[in-house]
Amino acid sequence: MSDRWTSRTNRTLINFLVNCPSGTMFVKSIDASSFMKTREKTFELVNAFVEHIGEANVVQVVSDNGSNYVLAGKLLEAKRPNLYWTPCAAHCIDLILEDIGKIPRIAKNLERAIQLTGYIYNHGGVLNMMRENTKQRELARAGKTRFCTSYLTIKSIYKQKHNVRAMFTSEEWVCSRWAKEANAKRVVEMILLPSFWNTIVYVLKVVGPLVRVLRLVDNERKPAMDYTYEAMDRAKEAIIKAFNENEEKYSNIFKIIDERWECQLHRPLHAAGHFLNPEFFYFDPSIATDHEITAGLYACMQRLVPSDEI
Repeated sequence: MSDRWTSRTNRTLINFLVNCPSGTMFVKSIDASSFMKTREKTFELVNAFVEHIGEANVVQVVSDNGSNYVLAGKLLEAKRPNLYWTPCAAHCIDLILEDIGKIPRIAKNLERAIQLTGYIYNHGGVLNMMRENTKQRELARAGKTRFCTSYLTIKSIYKQKHNVRAMFTSEEWVCSRWAKEANAKRVVEMILLPSFWNTIVYVLKVVGPLVRVLRLVDNERKPAMDYTYEAMDRAKEAIIKAFNENEEKYSNIFKIIDERWECQLHRPLHAAGHFLNPEFFYFDPSIATDHEITAGLYACMQRLVPSDEI
């Protein structure tokens, strides 16, 4: 596994790790600031690491979804036909969420949610008033760059919908000095808009199932490879059910999911893991005749088994 990150001094560093039945172990770290953006250099780094570990010991190489890694992964699979390159599942789901967050209707509502929490937490008196109304429960605060934290923000706002609306329409608020401020008037106008709350409900229905998938694949306690295929199917089924099978309400979301899933995350290893997972295989015997799943299983067998003699 390779984990790329940027240091405080703006250097691009890559941590190389291995995962095995004993757990995940750190192997080495390198400074890749001078050549990280080229696919050839990225390929050389990853290929050298595989050589160091031993190709016979490697099932897959996992990295982020950067374009240089995607191209380097293709070069690696071409050179070493008995292993897989797989993009990080958590990063892929995160990119799906980021794409959803760019939908104009959703992006506008997220900005409003950030504006609401920002106003409350930047005014001590307003914050104390909110805490009195919510019985000391806090609102999650989001940054502008991470959609997942924005989702947690709107989820917490929705949980406190009645308390927040009650506060901003109470006599205590109307008589306060903050009620006369222009920013406060905009916030009050916003939370009284039915469209604000309707969009929040829409986001919760769409994003909630995907966040559950993200938590599954980002869990370090146990591998998620044999659950990813099923988790994505269940997420889509949950979205369909949330909108009572009204395809018009979620078709654009499914287009975003499918583009990322098909080209980056949907790998034969996921299908094979699903097939070999007793939890699913014995619950649904039709798996054995599912063309997509069995094709993934056979593709894995052909790639991972060096010899045709089994």
